[in-house]
Amino acid sequence: MCVKVACVGGGPAGLYLSILLKLRNPSHDITVHERDPEGSTYGWGVTYWRGLLDRLHAHDPESARAVEANSVRWSEGVAHVRDLTTRRPGDEGHGIGRHRLLEILAERARSLGVRLEFEHGITPDDLPDADLIVAADGVHSALRTRHADHFGTAIGTGRNRYLWLGTSKVFEAFTFAFVETGHGWIWCYGYGFGPESSTCVVECAPETWTGLGLDTANEADGLALLEKLFADILDGHPLIGRPSAQWLTFRTLTNRTWHRGNLVLIGDAAHTTHYSVGAGTTLALEDAIALAGALHEQPALPQALDRYERQRRRALLSVQSAARLSARWYENLPRYIDLPPQQMFALLGQRHSPLLPHVPPRLYYRLDRAAGRLETTRRLKRRLGPKLARTMQARASRP
Repeated sequence: MCVKVACVGGGPAGLYLSILLKLRNPSHDITVHERDPEGSTYGWGVTYWRGLLDRLHAHDPESARAVEANSVRWSEGVAHVRDLTTRRPGDEGHGIGRHRLLEILAERARSLGVRLEFEHGITPDDLPDADLIVAADGVHSALRTRHADHFGTAIGTGRNRYLWLGTSKVFEAFTFAFVETGHGWIWCYGYGFGPESSTCVVECAPETWTGLGLDTANEADGLALLEKLFADILDGHPLIGRPSAQWLTFRTLTNRTWHRGNLVLIGDAAHTTHYSVGAGTTLALEDAIALAGALHEQPALPQALDRYERQRRRALLSVQSAARLSARWYENLPRYIDLPPQQMFALLGQRHSPLLPHVPPRLYYRLDRAAGRLETTRRLKRRLGPKLARTMQARASRP
Protein backbone atom coordinates (compact mmCIF):
# COMPACT_ATOMS: atom_id res chain seq x y z
CA MET A 1 0.00 0.00 0.00
CA CYS A 2 1.31 3.44 -0.94
CA VAL A 3 1.29 5.99 1.89
CA LYS A 4 2.07 9.69 2.08
CA VAL A 5 4.55 10.56 4.82
CA ALA A 6 5.74 13.97 6.01
CA CYS A 7 8.91 13.98 8.14
CA VAL A 8 9.20 17.26 10.03
CA GLY A 9 12.91 17.71 10.71
CA GLY A 10 15.89 16.88 8.52
CA GLY A 11 18.14 15.33 11.15
CA PRO A 12 19.41 11.73 11.18
CA ALA A 13 16.09 10.27 12.35
CA GLY A 14 13.88 11.89 9.70
CA LEU A 15 16.31 11.31 6.84
CA TYR A 16 17.05 7.68 7.69
CA LEU A 17 13.35 6.89 8.13
CA SER A 18 12.64 8.32 4.67
CA ILE A 19 15.40 6.12 3.21
CA LEU A 20 14.09 2.95 4.85
CA LEU A 21 10.48 3.60 3.83
CA LYS A 22 11.50 4.19 0.20
CA LEU A 23 13.55 1.01 0.20
CA ARG A 24 10.53 -0.91 1.50
CA ASN A 25 8.19 0.60 -1.09
CA PRO A 26 9.45 3.00 -3.79
CA SER A 27 5.87 4.17 -4.43
CA HIS A 28 5.60 5.78 -0.98
CA ASP A 29 5.20 9.58 -1.23
CA ILE A 30 7.72 10.97 1.27
CA THR A 31 8.78 14.53 1.98
CA VAL A 32 11.30 15.72 4.57
CA HIS A 33 10.67 19.28 5.73
CA GLU A 34 13.65 21.10 7.30
CA ARG A 35 13.37 24.69 8.53
CA ASP A 36 17.09 25.48 8.18
CA PRO A 37 19.10 25.90 4.95
CA GLU A 38 20.75 22.81 3.52
CA GLY A 39 24.23 22.31 4.92
CA SER A 40 23.61 24.19 8.17
CA THR A 41 23.67 22.13 11.33
CA TYR A 42 24.55 22.41 14.98
CA GLY A 43 27.22 20.43 16.76
CA TRP A 44 30.51 18.99 15.62
CA GLY A 45 30.98 15.24 15.55
CA VAL A 46 28.78 12.39 16.74
CA THR A 47 29.83 9.04 18.14
CA TYR A 48 28.53 5.54 17.57
CA TRP A 49 29.67 1.97 18.15
CA ARG A 50 30.12 -1.14 16.04
CA GLY A 51 26.68 -2.53 16.86
CA LEU A 52 24.96 0.40 15.16
CA LEU A 53 27.16 0.10 12.08
CA ASP A 54 26.21 -3.57 11.77
CA ARG A 55 22.52 -2.65 11.91
CA LEU A 56 22.98 0.06 9.27
CA HIS A 57 24.68 -2.45 6.97
CA ALA A 58 21.76 -4.84 7.47
CA HIS A 59 19.11 -2.26 6.52
CA ASP A 60 20.84 -0.16 3.84
CA PRO A 61 24.35 -1.29 2.91
CA GLU A 62 24.91 1.65 0.55
CA SER A 63 24.49 4.41 3.14
CA ALA A 64 26.25 2.28 5.76
CA ARG A 65 29.35 1.97 3.57
CA ALA A 66 29.42 5.74 3.08
CA VAL A 67 29.05 6.38 6.82
CA GLU A 68 31.81 3.92 7.65
CA ALA A 69 34.15 5.33 4.99
CA ASN A 70 33.75 8.84 6.42
CA SER A 71 34.23 7.85 10.06
CA VAL A 72 37.30 7.71 12.27
CA ARG A 73 37.89 4.92 14.80
CA TRP A 74 39.42 4.48 18.23
CA SER A 75 39.77 1.47 20.52
CA GLU A 76 41.03 2.92 23.78
CA GLY A 77 40.36 5.69 26.24
CA VAL A 78 42.86 8.10 27.77
CA ALA A 79 42.32 9.98 31.03
CA HIS A 80 44.44 12.93 32.17
CA VAL A 81 44.04 13.73 35.87
CA ARG A 82 46.17 16.63 37.13
CA ASP A 83 49.60 15.75 35.72
CA LEU A 84 49.02 11.98 35.46
CA THR A 85 47.80 9.97 32.48
CA THR A 86 46.30 6.50 32.26
CA ARG A 87 44.99 4.43 29.35
CA ARG A 88 42.41 1.66 29.09
CA PRO A 89 41.46 -0.52 26.10
CA GLY A 90 37.80 -0.44 25.12
CA ASP A 91 35.25 -1.31 22.46
CA GLU A 92 35.77 0.08 18.99
CA GLY A 93 34.22 3.53 18.77
CA HIS A 94 33.51 5.64 15.70
CA GLY A 95 33.17 9.36 15.11
CA ILE A 96 31.75 11.20 12.12
CA GLY A 97 31.04 14.87 11.53
CA ARG A 98 27.36 15.64 11.97
CA HIS A 99 27.46 17.76 8.82
CA ARG A 100 28.94 14.88 6.79
CA LEU A 101 26.47 12.36 8.21
CA LEU A 102 23.55 14.54 7.16
CA GLU A 103 25.08 15.00 3.70
CA ILE A 104 25.33 11.24 3.24
CA LEU A 105 21.76 10.59 4.36
CA ALA A 106 20.36 13.47 2.29
CA GLU A 107 22.15 12.29 -0.85
CA ARG A 108 20.89 8.75 -0.33
CA ALA A 109 17.32 9.91 0.32
CA ARG A 110 17.29 12.04 -2.85
CA SER A 111 18.63 9.16 -4.92
CA LEU A 112 15.62 7.08 -3.82
CA GLY A 113 13.09 9.77 -4.71
CA VAL A 114 12.50 11.44 -1.35
CA ARG A 115 11.63 15.15 -1.60
CA LEU A 116 13.79 17.32 0.64
CA GLU A 117 12.38 20.77 1.32
CA PHE A 118 14.88 22.99 3.14
CA GLU A 119 14.06 26.37 4.64
CA HIS A 120 10.52 25.07 5.01
CA GLY A 121 9.40 25.18 8.62
CA ILE A 122 6.26 23.32 9.65
CA THR A 123 4.10 24.63 12.49
CA PRO A 124 1.31 22.88 14.40
CA ASP A 125 -1.15 25.23 12.69
CA ASP A 126 0.07 24.36 9.19
CA LEU A 127 0.53 20.61 9.08
CA PRO A 128 1.06 18.88 5.72
CA ASP A 129 -1.67 16.72 4.25
CA ALA A 130 -0.25 13.25 4.88
CA ASP A 131 -1.22 9.79 6.10
CA LEU A 132 1.59 9.96 8.67
CA ILE A 133 3.34 12.97 10.17
CA VAL A 134 6.67 12.22 11.84
CA ALA A 135 7.82 14.72 14.45
CA ALA A 136 11.59 14.53 14.06
CA ASP A 137 12.05 18.16 15.10
CA GLY A 138 14.24 17.62 18.14
CA VAL A 139 14.10 18.20 21.86
CA HIS A 140 12.27 21.51 21.40
CA SER A 141 9.70 19.92 19.06
CA ALA A 142 6.89 22.36 18.32
CA LEU A 143 4.61 19.53 17.18
CA ARG A 144 5.04 17.71 20.48
CA THR A 145 4.78 20.87 22.57
CA ARG A 146 1.34 21.71 21.09
CA HIS A 147 0.02 18.43 22.57
CA ALA A 148 2.34 18.14 25.59
CA ASP A 149 -0.53 17.10 27.90
CA HIS A 150 -1.47 14.24 25.61
CA PHE A 151 2.13 13.05 25.22
CA GLY A 152 2.81 13.44 28.95
CA THR A 153 6.01 15.32 28.31
CA ALA A 154 8.35 15.64 31.29
CA ILE A 155 11.68 17.45 31.34
CA GLY A 156 14.35 17.08 34.03
CA THR A 157 17.31 19.44 34.21
CA GLY A 158 20.80 18.34 35.20
CA ARG A 159 22.98 20.24 37.67
CA ASN A 160 26.24 20.67 35.76
CA ARG A 161 26.96 23.20 33.03
CA TYR A 162 28.37 22.07 29.68
CA LEU A 163 29.55 23.63 26.42
CA TRP A 164 29.86 21.90 23.04
CA LEU A 165 33.02 22.94 21.18
CA GLY A 166 35.27 21.86 18.33
CA THR A 167 39.04 21.87 17.99
CA SER A 168 41.66 21.33 15.31
CA LYS A 169 43.45 18.98 17.68
CA VAL A 170 42.81 15.43 16.44
CA PHE A 171 42.42 13.04 19.37
CA GLU A 172 43.54 9.53 18.48
CA ALA A 173 41.67 8.01 21.44
CA PHE A 174 38.56 8.98 23.35
CA THR A 175 40.11 11.50 25.70
CA PHE A 176 39.10 12.71 29.15
CA ALA A 177 40.91 15.54 30.90
CA PHE A 178 40.19 16.59 34.50
CA VAL A 179 41.68 19.88 35.64
CA GLU A 180 41.61 21.17 39.21
CA THR A 181 41.08 24.90 39.67
CA GLY A 182 40.72 27.15 42.68
CA HIS A 183 36.95 26.91 42.19
CA GLY A 184 36.63 23.16 41.74
CA TRP A 185 37.10 20.69 38.91
CA ILE A 186 36.45 21.24 35.22
CA TRP A 187 36.78 18.50 32.62
CA CYS A 188 36.33 17.73 28.95
CA TYR A 189 35.52 14.82 26.68
CA GLY A 190 37.42 14.85 23.39
CA TYR A 191 37.03 12.59 20.35
CA GLY A 192 37.97 12.83 16.71
CA PHE A 193 35.41 12.88 13.93
CA GLY A 194 37.58 13.60 10.89
CA PRO A 195 41.18 13.91 9.73
CA GLU A 196 41.42 17.53 10.93
CA SER A 197 38.83 17.97 13.67
CA SER A 198 37.60 16.76 17.04
CA THR A 199 34.70 17.45 19.33
CA CYS A 200 35.50 18.80 22.79
CA VAL A 201 32.67 18.94 25.35
CA VAL A 202 33.55 20.91 28.48
CA GLU A 203 31.65 20.36 31.73
CA CYS A 204 31.82 21.61 35.31
CA ALA A 205 29.71 22.14 38.41
CA PRO A 206 27.76 25.43 38.57
CA GLU A 207 30.02 26.71 41.39
CA THR A 208 33.08 26.22 39.19
CA TRP A 209 31.35 27.85 36.23
CA THR A 210 30.57 31.00 38.17
CA GLY A 211 33.84 30.94 40.18
CA LEU A 212 35.90 30.96 36.98
CA GLY A 213 33.78 33.76 35.55
CA LEU A 214 32.55 31.65 32.65
CA ASP A 215 29.00 32.80 33.34
CA THR A 216 29.86 36.39 32.42
CA ALA A 217 32.81 35.98 30.01
CA ASN A 218 32.29 36.81 26.35
CA GLU A 219 32.97 34.09 23.80
CA ALA A 220 36.59 35.05 23.09
CA ASP A 221 37.56 35.37 26.75
CA GLY A 222 35.77 32.17 27.67
CA LEU A 223 37.52 30.18 24.94
CA ALA A 224 40.90 31.68 25.90
CA LEU A 225 40.42 30.58 29.51
CA LEU A 226 39.40 27.06 28.49
CA GLU A 227 42.38 26.80 26.12
CA LYS A 228 44.65 27.70 29.01
CA LEU A 229 43.04 25.17 31.35
CA PHE A 230 43.28 22.33 28.80
CA ALA A 231 46.58 23.38 27.21
CA ASP A 232 48.22 20.03 28.04
CA ILE A 233 45.88 18.05 25.79
CA LEU A 234 45.28 20.68 23.11
CA ASP A 235 48.98 20.94 22.18
CA GLY A 236 48.58 24.53 21.05
CA HIS A 237 45.43 23.94 19.02
CA PRO A 238 42.49 26.32 19.47
CA LEU A 239 39.03 25.58 20.75
CA ILE A 240 36.32 26.59 18.29
CA GLY A 241 32.86 27.79 19.23
CA ARG A 242 29.79 28.68 17.24
CA PRO A 243 28.02 32.05 17.18
CA SER A 244 25.02 30.57 18.97
CA ALA A 245 26.99 28.34 21.35
CA GLN A 246 26.15 28.76 25.01
CA TRP A 247 26.64 26.98 28.29
CA LEU A 248 23.67 24.71 28.98
CA THR A 249 22.30 22.33 31.56
CA PHE A 250 21.28 18.99 30.08
CA ARG A 251 17.55 18.44 29.59
CA THR A 252 16.36 14.84 30.00
CA LEU A 253 13.09 14.52 28.13
CA THR A 254 10.57 11.69 28.41
CA ASN A 255 7.04 11.19 27.12
CA ARG A 256 4.24 9.02 28.47
CA THR A 257 3.16 8.14 24.92
CA TRP A 258 4.81 8.72 21.56
CA HIS A 259 1.90 9.08 19.15
CA ARG A 260 -1.38 10.91 18.72
CA GLY A 261 -3.60 10.08 15.78
CA ASN A 262 -1.35 10.14 12.71
CA LEU A 263 1.43 12.08 14.51
CA VAL A 264 4.39 10.14 15.90
CA LEU A 265 7.51 11.22 17.78
CA ILE A 266 10.99 10.04 16.87
CA GLY A 267 14.53 10.76 18.06
CA ASP A 268 15.08 13.66 20.46
CA ALA A 269 11.44 14.70 20.11
CA ALA A 270 10.56 11.46 21.93
CA HIS A 271 13.48 11.04 24.35
CA THR A 272 16.92 12.30 25.25
CA THR A 273 19.82 10.62 27.04
CA HIS A 274 22.78 12.36 28.64
CA TYR A 275 25.54 13.13 26.15
CA SER A 276 28.15 11.31 28.26
CA VAL A 277 26.86 7.94 27.01
CA GLY A 278 27.17 9.02 23.36
CA ALA A 279 23.87 7.42 22.32
CA GLY A 280 21.76 10.25 20.86
CA THR A 281 22.39 9.63 17.17
CA THR A 282 22.33 5.86 17.64
CA LEU A 283 18.94 5.98 19.32
CA ALA A 284 17.54 8.27 16.62
CA LEU A 285 18.62 5.90 13.84
CA GLU A 286 17.33 2.88 15.77
CA ASP A 287 13.98 4.65 16.19
CA ALA A 288 13.85 5.04 12.42
CA ILE A 289 14.63 1.35 11.90
CA ALA A 290 11.91 0.30 14.33
CA LEU A 291 9.27 2.67 12.93
CA ALA A 292 9.95 1.64 9.33
CA GLY A 293 9.71 -2.02 10.33
CA ALA A 294 6.45 -1.55 12.24
CA LEU A 295 4.84 0.37 9.37
CA HIS A 296 5.83 -2.39 6.96
CA GLU A 297 4.64 -5.28 9.12
CA GLN A 298 1.42 -3.74 10.48
CA PRO A 299 -0.95 -2.50 7.74
CA ALA A 300 -3.14 -0.53 10.19
CA LEU A 301 -1.49 2.71 11.34
CA PRO A 302 -2.65 2.62 15.02
CA GLN A 303 -1.29 -0.90 15.48
CA ALA A 304 1.96 0.00 13.73
CA LEU A 305 2.54 3.02 15.98
CA ASP A 306 1.68 0.99 19.08
CA ARG A 307 4.18 -1.66 18.06
CA TYR A 308 6.89 0.92 17.36
CA GLU A 309 6.40 2.58 20.74
CA ARG A 310 6.41 -0.68 22.71
CA GLN A 311 9.54 -1.92 20.96
CA ARG A 312 11.51 1.28 21.46
CA ARG A 313 10.41 1.80 25.05
CA ARG A 314 11.75 -1.64 25.96
CA ALA A 315 15.02 -0.99 24.15
CA LEU A 316 15.47 2.40 25.86
CA LEU A 317 15.11 1.22 29.44
CA SER A 318 18.72 0.16 29.94
CA VAL A 319 20.14 3.10 27.96
CA GLN A 320 18.13 5.67 29.90
CA SER A 321 19.17 4.09 33.20
CA ALA A 322 22.82 4.14 32.14
CA ALA A 323 22.52 7.78 31.08
CA ARG A 324 21.02 8.86 34.41
CA LEU A 325 23.77 7.07 36.33
CA SER A 326 26.45 8.49 34.05
CA ALA A 327 25.25 12.05 34.59
CA ARG A 328 25.14 11.46 38.35
CA TRP A 329 28.72 10.13 38.33
CA TYR A 330 30.00 13.40 36.89
CA GLU A 331 27.84 15.44 39.25
CA ASN A 332 29.50 13.54 42.11
CA LEU A 333 33.01 13.73 40.67
CA PRO A 334 34.67 14.73 44.02
CA ARG A 335 33.71 11.26 45.31
CA TYR A 336 36.07 9.63 42.79
CA ILE A 337 38.65 12.16 41.66
CA ASP A 338 41.20 11.58 44.46
CA LEU A 339 41.50 7.87 43.72
CA PRO A 340 44.68 6.79 41.90
CA PRO A 341 44.05 7.66 38.22
CA GLN A 342 43.92 4.03 37.14
CA GLN A 343 41.22 3.29 39.72
CA MET A 344 39.31 6.47 38.94
CA PHE A 345 39.34 5.66 35.22
CA ALA A 346 38.16 2.11 35.95
CA LEU A 347 35.20 3.46 37.94
CA LEU A 348 34.51 5.97 35.17
CA GLY A 349 33.98 2.92 32.97
CA GLN A 350 31.69 1.44 35.65
CA ARG A 351 29.61 4.61 36.10
CA HIS A 352 26.50 2.90 34.69
CA SER A 353 26.36 0.51 37.67
CA PRO A 354 23.42 1.18 40.02
CA LEU A 355 25.55 -0.15 42.91
CA LEU A 356 28.46 2.26 42.49
CA PRO A 357 26.82 5.29 44.17
CA HIS A 358 26.10 3.20 47.27
CA VAL A 359 29.44 1.41 47.75
CA PRO A 360 32.66 3.14 48.87
CA PRO A 361 34.67 3.68 45.66
CA ARG A 362 37.82 1.87 46.79
CA LEU A 363 35.78 -1.12 47.97
CA TYR A 364 33.80 -1.18 44.72
CA TYR A 365 37.06 -1.16 42.73
CA ARG A 366 38.42 -4.14 44.69
CA LEU A 367 35.17 -6.07 44.35
CA ASP A 368 35.00 -5.33 40.61
CA ARG A 369 38.59 -6.51 40.13
CA ALA A 370 37.87 -9.71 42.07
CA ALA A 371 34.71 -10.35 40.03
CA GLY A 372 36.68 -9.83 36.82
CA ARG A 373 39.30 -12.36 37.86
CA LEU A 374 36.56 -14.83 38.81
CA GLU A 375 34.83 -14.40 35.44
CA THR A 376 38.15 -14.89 33.64
CA THR A 377 38.64 -18.15 35.55
CA ARG A 378 35.12 -19.26 34.65
CA ARG A 379 35.68 -18.56 30.96
CA LEU A 380 38.98 -20.44 31.07
CA LYS A 381 37.30 -23.43 32.71
CA ARG A 382 34.52 -23.43 30.12
CA ARG A 383 37.06 -23.35 27.31
CA LEU A 384 39.53 -25.89 28.73
CA GLY A 385 37.09 -28.07 30.66
CA PRO A 386 36.03 -30.41 27.81
CA LYS A 387 39.62 -30.79 26.60
CA LEU A 388 40.84 -31.54 30.13
CA ALA A 389 38.03 -34.05 30.65
CA ARG A 390 38.95 -35.89 27.43
CA THR A 391 42.60 -35.97 28.49
CA MET A 392 41.73 -37.38 31.92
CA GLN A 393 39.39 -39.93 30.35
CA ALA A 394 42.09 -41.04 27.92
CA ARG A 395 44.57 -41.46 30.75
CA ALA A 396 42.10 -43.45 32.80
CA SER A 397 41.44 -45.85 29.90
CA ARG A 398 45.11 -46.68 29.48
CA PRO A 399 46.09 -50.19 30.70
